[in-house]
Amino acid sequence: MAGVALNNVVKNFGSVEIVHGVSLDVTDGEFVVFVGPSGCGKSTLLRMIAGLEDISGGDIDIGGKMVNDVEPADRGIAMVFQSYALYPHMTVEQNLSFGLRMNGNDKADTARRVANAARILQIEPLLQRRPKQLSGGQRQRVAIGRAIVREPQVFLFDEPLSNLDAELRVQMRVEIARLHKELGTTMIYVTHDQTEAMTLADKIVVLRDGIIEQVGCPLDLYDDPANQFVAGFIGSPKMNFMAATVVASGNGSLTVELDKQGRARLAAPLQGAVPAVGSKLTVGVRPEHFGAAGAGGTDIALDIDVAEHLGSTSYIYANTGSGEQLVIEREESRHVVRGVGASASIDAGRVYLFDITGKRLR
Repeated sequence: MAGVALNNVVKNFGSVEIVHGVSLDVTDGEFVVFVGPSGCGKSTLLRMIAGLEDISGGDIDIGGKMVNDVEPADRGIAMVFQSYALYPHMTVEQNLSFGLRMNGNDKADTARRVANAARILQIEPLLQRRPKQLSGGQRQRVAIGRAIVREPQVFLFDEPLSNLDAELRVQMRVEIARLHKELGTTMIYVTHDQTEAMTLADKIVVLRDGIIEQVGCPLDLYDDPANQFVAGFIGSPKMNFMAATVVASGNGSLTVELDKQGRARLAAPLQGAVPAVGSKLTVGVRPEHFGAAGAGGTDIALDIDVAEHLGSTSYIYANTGSGEQLVIEREESRHVVRGVGASASIDAGRVYLFDITGKRLR
């Protein structure tokens, strides 16, 4: 096993800089997930760690050794891709052992590694089948098994579950979490899926436009986002944002007027610099932090667009009548229907405040 260290890593494609001086420490045995919108550089960063992309600047260390000029096969890593990339004419057993056989690995050791991978992934009954005889989830297990037999120091996953349906993704998340627990090997995982990131990671790295916006444990990022981008990216459904204007400040609190709520006001305690009266802000509220109207907070009027009833939880998609769309989480709100006026309460103690640059004020 080994840790991974990125030291001011840069990637240029021609004259365009894609990754801007990223530094990150991944400790031995840690499960780290890279998340961010398309084009943020997360897959490029993973491929640079793997050696599949040259770096334009900085250093990459694996296990305390700089690997900038080390070939991918000699970095002690194994990578699982989005596509299964299995050889269709080979059996599962042959697919698992192919790389080892091509490297001249001892037959007995190869058999041991294949048997161990098959046991871990519970695919022993599939060893004599060919890929066309397997389901999507079974093929992904074989692809992961092909990485396991290499007994790497670091596993790299590039959106490995994106080709699976929702039910299989849930099942494979459990399998990957169990795999990490059993092997204890360092894993770096790229995904755009919020649920995968929140449920699998020891540490999440949020990327935007080739820079790291924030690094932290999943619930730390959810509860304590550094800025509006992270607040809106981490969490599903995402945080609601409403435009507001500062109307008063002092005594450690701030009073803002929600611009599109008919002069509804919200007094919130403040941390950090106090913005001037008249400043434009953004108020952020998590879907689960809305209360029932009349609950003692600031009430806002809503028109319901859609209500999704998911058993014990309902998600109400509504608008403020002035173009702002909100998502509100409720427990068993089965009688909420589309097109009906409603209202909700905002608890000032649970809101987030951001200035016009996206910097968090509270």
